[in-house]
Amino acid sequence: MHLIWENLIPNLLKLWTGKFKGLDVGTGCYELPKTVWEAIGEATARSGDTVPASFGPRLGNIAQDRSACTADAYSVWTLYLSPVLLRSQFLHQRYYNHFVTLIELLNLCLQFELSKADIQKIRDGFCVWVEQYEKYYYQYSPSRLSTCPVTVHALLHIADGIEATGPVWASWAFPMERFCGRLQPAIKSRLHPWSSIDRRILALIQITQVKLKYRLHDELNLRRIVSDDLVQRGEYQDPDCESYLHSHAPRRPLTPEKGFMDKIIGCLATRFDRRPPNIRPFLPSELTQWGKARILNGGDTFHAASLTQHHIGRRDRTYVRYEVYVDKNRHRRKQKEVFELQTFYGRLEYIIMLRFDSATALEALGLDRPTTVLLAAIKPCAITHSHPRLDIHYFTQHGALSLVDLACIQCVVGRVPSLENGGKGWGIVDRSGALARALAIDL
Repeated sequence: MHLIWENLIPNLLKLWTGKFKGLDVGTGCYELPKTVWEAIGEATARSGDTVPASFGPRLGNIAQDRSACTADAYSVWTLYLSPVLLRSQFLHQRYYNHFVTLIELLNLCLQFELSKADIQKIRDGFCVWVEQYEKYYYQYSPSRLSTCPVTVHALLHIADGIEATGPVWASWAFPMERFCGRLQPAIKSRLHPWSSIDRRILALIQITQVKLKYRLHDELNLRRIVSDDLVQRGEYQDPDCESYLHSHAPRRPLTPEKGFMDKIIGCLATRFDRRPPNIRPFLPSELTQWGKARILNGGDTFHAASLTQHHIGRRDRTYVRYEVYVDKNRHRRKQKEVFELQTFYGRLEYIIMLRFDSATALEALGLDRPTTVLLAAIKPCAITHSHPRLDIHYFTQHGALSLVDLACIQCVVGRVPSLENGGKGWGIVDRSGALARALAIDL
């Protein structure tokens, strides 16, 4: 994939900014105005605060300096940021559609598993994409032959490579790059760098053999081992959370307003199938709220906006994707209830913990044992429209605060500032949906 992240994408950026080997646009009109490209660079830098770290590295202003951009950084910009930032910025829509086709093919290549039908779709898709690339940028002119480097032709062989060696994650260069990165600090001599590297590799091999021979993997592991399914220091887990969710400090009391308390009571009335007057007496005047929570087994950590301190450099984790069952006939009271699972996005405002353990509360709510309830107060994003081809949704405002069970939260999502409509909206990117991809992580 490095032929794409470190060759194809940078070349496209040079073409769009008029800096590709001294070529002009020829008969095309794909070049972005300078003011537009500067706005894209500024929006890229701002998205570093609104896209969680789990998506990838933070990007700077790519319009000013791209020297620090790695293959991983280009992949984040291409797959998550560019569909929002480039939308409606080209003079003709065909250039944006052509680039979105590339993103769709890359998302398909980065799937963890691929079927024969997927491989054929990749092969046919890149054939069409390269033909359109030649039409838009090469323009069948010998003077523009430099727009067709070997890296463009190599796209036609990606499907063959997948058939020969498996999905791209099985043979990409990220592991080797990171291994080389670990060797670089070991170089202590400019005169004899290879001796330093040899000594480092020998030491790594020796400690690896000791681990294997004496089964000391954990004892000799130089990295801190963090298990996704164990309670870490400062975390809290309640048995009623079904062991898939961890909540951690800070915990602070919350004195809710009447409207907020009414929503909590309404949520509990639905949960316990009780009338609101039967629930109100068992709610304390001060509620316990949590600052953040973590989903087990490799899930995300999300923060409550009410207890999150916003400062420069902090990456926002308050926006989440959550799923709830909604009655399709909720506007028709005489119709029978028909529930369907729907996906929503919103900003997590509060994480509320309620504990019912008194005998009177258990009897009134129909419970047979003390129970803990974790609720999420979320301001949903009022989705105005969605991308026609990618799993990206746009919003400008939030809806009224709603209460759902904390288990409804699936993951954190990122926000990318949209340059449409005066730059007042946001695009929501979700790495767990159609934009999910295989990642190279250190173990």
